[in-house]
Amino acid sequence: MAEAGSAPGPGMAQLARRMRLRVLALMALLALGVALAGWQTVAWPGNAVLTVVLLAPLALPLPGILRADRRTFAWATLCVAPYFVFGLTELVANPAVRAFAGATVLTSLALVAALVAYLRLTRPATGAADAQ
Repeated sequence: MAEAGSAPGPGMAQLARRMRLRVLALMALLALGVALAGWQTVAWPGNAVLTVVLLAPLALPLPGILRADRRTFAWATLCVAPYFVFGLTELVANPAVRAFAGATVLTSLALVAALVAYLRLTRPATGAADAQ
């Protein structure tokens, strides 16, 4: 029995869902990086500096996602927005890289969905103690 005022910990099923969402977010982050690297290889072959500059912001949230830090999941959604806009613009304007632009748009949407799903699953319970 839990003490008065203390919330019970998450169950095994919820812990498993959290782990699956973290893995999904990491896989979407990796897929976005692969799509961008492939895109840069096709669009500007041999320009490794541009590829590194383009992929560097995706590495920023990695430590926090691996630690399961909720704040990182929250601000990582902001890191993905420029990639979505860039992919959408290239999807419409540049027929030569439509496949990579479409992959970038889809993987950025998948990453945002995984990040938001993790945040919704791990949000702290509010109002439960107030109802008593």
